[in-house]
Amino acid sequence: MKKRIFISACEPSAELHCANLIDTVNAKVAANENAYDHVTEIEWVGLGGEKMSSAGCELIENTVSRAAMIYNVFGQIGWYWKLIGRVKRYFKENKVDLCIVCDSPAFNFHIARAAKKAGTKVMFYVAPQLWAWAPWRIGKLRRLCDKLACILPFEKDWFAARGVDAEFVGNPLLDELDGNIREAYKNYFDYEPGTANVALLPGSRDAEIETLWPAMQDVGLMLREKWPGVRFTTAAVSEEKLAALKEMQFEEFECEYVIDDVPGLARRSDMAMVASGSATLQVAAAGCPMVIMYQSNPWMWHLIGRWLIRTRHLSLVNILAKREAAPEYMPYFRDIEPIYERCVGLLSSKSRLNRMSSDMIGIAEPMAKTHTASRVAELAIEMLQ
Repeated sequence: MKKRIFISACEPSAELHCANLIDTVNAKVAANENAYDHVTEIEWVGLGGEKMSSAGCELIENTVSRAAMIYNVFGQIGWYWKLIGRVKRYFKENKVDLCIVCDSPAFNFHIARAAKKAGTKVMFYVAPQLWAWAPWRIGKLRRLCDKLACILPFEKDWFAARGVDAEFVGNPLLDELDGNIREAYKNYFDYEPGTANVALLPGSRDAEIETLWPAMQDVGLMLREKWPGVRFTTAAVSEEKLAALKEMQFEEFECEYVIDDVPGLARRSDMAMVASGSATLQVAAAGCPMVIMYQSNPWMWHLIGRWLIRTRHLSLVNILAKREAAPEYMPYFRDIEPIYERCVGLLSSKSRLNRMSSDMIGIAEPMAKTHTASRVAELAIEMLQ
């Protein structure tokens, strides 16, 4: 029987998860496994970007190209409200068998509500981080979510205790490792700081690049003044972001670039400066020591942010570790001198680098034991019954 799934992603990382999920579901259905006899074909429709389109999803709108940070999203509210109206009409006019929303809860709660109003089951792929900033919204999640696919180990118990049908499905960022994470441990026996390879990961969103990329270059110039042989490589998520990075590159700063290869770059690097977010988990899984950075609006943080956040640490690796396993400079930093000094301290010490490499792998290992796309695909097909 042919089934229709509506799938929604706004951010580049969520779109990649969804594109991989589409491919995996289609492969399982095509394999005609006995457990999936109730599904012979899947029609995909929804919100996302080019990767999802290439995987076979008919896009109502390209939301990935509009991805914005919380502090510049307000200028696009009108556009998003019109889009939500279009999605509501789609659910009214078309039969949808399952709705999958991935990350971006501020937007995807509206998509889930439209689906539930139309009588469609809803899966949340990537749990909203209510444990960190909005526990009072748990009632809304209970009403709108039929299945919650959690990608952080502690989330299942937190949400289940609050009445949400939750399952830990592994972390999609680590699917490519196939569980062989211990092989990534770095040995710094022959390492010399004067020839260190440093990865610079300023993020994928325009706001991150605008605030973090100049600061990372400044730190890089200071490191190269101390060690002229230090080499820098920067990762861009797309050709478009690569162009933005090159346009903002300082004339006196030299670096190489790679596209869409954070795991590979982290494996080849001795240390990394990383924008806070999902990339920190990929860097950790590569056993790469890191310094984590984020630059939000200080005024907005003190006015709103500090009253909402419920966790002691702000970066994912430190939340998972329940301590500062990696130095974090967030939610903002006033100058780069402390960041530079911390980088020097790491790069100067083989023992610190070795300890942090082992520590990072230990943090990431529990999330690499399950192939996430495969498990989420199984859940989705089961929900189509």
